[in-house]
Amino acid sequence: MESVPDLTAGLGEVEALRNVQPASCTGSRRWWGGPLDVEGLALGSVQSAATALNVLTASPRRYSVDSGLTAASFDSLGHLRIAGRKPQGFAPSSGFRRTADGWIRLHANYPHHKARLMEALSATVPQDVDRALTSMTSLEAEAVIVAHQGVAAAVRSRAEWVSSDMHSAASTGPWISLAPHGDQSKGSATSPWVPSENPLQPLDGLKVLDLNRVIAGPTATRFLGALGADVLRIDPPFLPELPEAFIDAGFDKRSAEADFRKTADLAAVHGLVASADVVVTGYRNGVLDRYGLGQEAMLAAKPDLVAVTLTAWGGNGPWRERRGFDSIVQAACGIAVRYGQHDDDGWKPGALPVQALDHATGYGLAAAVLTLLAERVRTGAGGSATLSLARTAEELLALPSGHHGIPVTQLQEPEYFLADSHYGQLRFVGPPLCVDGTPLRYRQPPVRYGASTPAWH
Repeated sequence: MESVPDLTAGLGEVEALRNVQPASCTGSRRWWGGPLDVEGLALGSVQSAATALNVLTASPRRYSVDSGLTAASFDSLGHLRIAGRKPQGFAPSSGFRRTADGWIRLHANYPHHKARLMEALSATVPQDVDRALTSMTSLEAEAVIVAHQGVAAAVRSRAEWVSSDMHSAASTGPWISLAPHGDQSKGSATSPWVPSENPLQPLDGLKVLDLNRVIAGPTATRFLGALGADVLRIDPPFLPELPEAFIDAGFDKRSAEADFRKTADLAAVHGLVASADVVVTGYRNGVLDRYGLGQEAMLAAKPDLVAVTLTAWGGNGPWRERRGFDSIVQAACGIAVRYGQHDDDGWKPGALPVQALDHATGYGLAAAVLTLLAERVRTGAGGSATLSLARTAEELLALPSGHHGIPVTQLQEPEYFLADSHYGQLRFVGPPLCVDGTPLRYRQPPVRYGASTPAWH
């Protein structure tokens, strides 16, 4: 295969990942086409996870990346069928809308975000939204929607984004910002986990607490679950996950509900953290801190914990606490303009062929977990890592354009799997990893939402 971008720079903070041979990649190098090297981002992110897994298991060539599997997994929701039905994807209230001076991208998939959008624009029916937006500039509309805790981003050119304070914050530091616990004396014996010798389930017995929503974080924990980890996802009962998103990312994990505002529920979650090996979180900055579930607090209580965090916009800058999703980041940072096209109605912004920022960040999170676990096996100490969708966008935009010389290859139809579930028969694709040349598979379909006992196996 042609050269795959090396996205493992941040992993070099751990001694075991320095000067390591990257996991091998096979198959086509370019299949989506387009102005940006989305394939390179996809392959590079999965390769980073496979490389870290090879180091953790001391198996330098065992785990590899296949481009066909990677392409399918990055469009897992598009391939999913639930009792024969194709998922809706974006809600009608989401998407690009014209404004008085350009375009804005809305995200209203969740009912509470749709309600806040309607309130912000004094709208009672969807047509009111369009009328209100065409009387406002893109920046004015963005400001009023965000002020009402809605989710939107003006469609900015790359130059406009680069000149903003938020770009400076989002583009700082490595893609995977890793912080191992350097003081080995802080290591403890509360979680004496070591990798299994079973190559199909090397993470057997690993306890992973999944505090995530939507795609990126759940993609990471789905991957860890496929490798044998005991993954327990916790969601708030008052803000349920979208069913299709939950099903797509729900393989090989369990699901429970907990209301952190209730003393008993919060105590139960803290008990899970105290006995966990890994906690992966994907809420806005500051949301979990108020419950003692921020990285610093968890590591102070349990120094051998691996705590990995995802946010939309990163930990610094004026938007650090702003709500955001893959599509919103694409609109803000210039990707939507790069993928814009003309039709009979004039120019319109566009989007990446898949939600690549989400999926790539998910595999970056998994790579961080596996890297920190390798360090913990060596020293007994835990550590933390942070990633953001905005930083992943910068990684994509910085990839060289030499991939344009590589012809676009039509990929074969992916291998589909069938499984009966609480939601009916599911058709789905597998993970993007090969084990000794054989594709890894999910072992269990998604469980009923919120039905699991909040305890480890």
